Amino acid sequence: EFIDIAGLVKGASNGEGLGNKFLSHIREVDAIVEVVRCFDDKDITHVEGSVDPIRDIEILNVELILSDLEIVNNRLNKLGKKVTMTKDKQELLEINTLKKCIENLEKNIPLRLVSFDEAEQTVLKAFSFITAKPLIYAANVSEDTIAVGKNEYTEMVAEYAAKEQAGVIVMSAKIEAELAALSEDEKILFMEDLGIQNSGLDKLIYATYHLLGLKTFFTAGTDECRAWTFKTGMKAPQCAGIIHTDFERGFIKAEVMSFEHLKEFGSELRVKENGKVRLEGKEYEMQDGDIVYFRFNV
Repeated sequence: EFIDIAGLVKGASNGEGLGNKFLSHIREVDAIVEVVRCFDDKDITHVEGSVDPIRDIEILNVELILSDLEIVNNRLNKLGKKVTMTKDKQELLEINTLKKCIENLEKNIPLRLVSFDEAEQTVLKAFSFITAKPLIYAANVSEDTIAVGKNEYTEMVAEYAAKEQAGVIVMSAKIEAELAALSEDEKILFMEDLGIQNSGLDKLIYATYHLLGLKTFFTAGTDECRAWTFKTGMKAPQCAGIIHTDFERGFIKAEVMSFEHLKEFGSELRVKENGKVRLEGKEYEMQDGDIVYFRFNV
């Protein structure tokens, strides 16, 4: 989910807030990417009159904290007298978890930096708190900076992100717009001229996968090859269920080869001839780049 921080900062600094519609939208996402201006250009006016990425980030993040605080207070108000009188274990767990949220949010601490046990995390899931979501800062730089990979502003963002346990990537929105209009061959030549190996979009995908603990496995047939996204730690039957619930329900075995072995030997047949195809059972933890044929019976 991309957030245009410049427009939001303008609204927030004018006292308009971020708006319930926008906030309800980002509560549904898995992660947030804040695009932050990290370049000087006298021809592009900043809504605050100067370039200061940390100021911009903090204006927005305060708004997000206030939004989560409002959700917590509304819930506690709804519980009413139960907050002080209930003896129900589940209600006490919810109340104490929400109080823990308030204690940290009032100190401007986002919930992703707060340690919650498994039971508390179950309570939090019902609220979809924005500040509990993982976060990446996309430092938007000029075309001149992209080959170098950093400037004084991106260094400030990187330092800030480290304290927040957030990810950070450096990209140029202008270059990304130009790349989007090119063919694949033209993109490669353009990036070579710029002295970069990956586009900003590619870097964002890598960073997002890492942040969310995502990996990819492949299935292949005579006429189709598909990539499937799974969470780190998922076992073979769960991954089979991503394709179809029947695959998980009737899972027998997984015939697995790695993408690296396929690249090394050149064909599925050569991989098999070199003994690099494995049969894995229900306890096999899937790995990034696995190429799988699931055996099942229902």
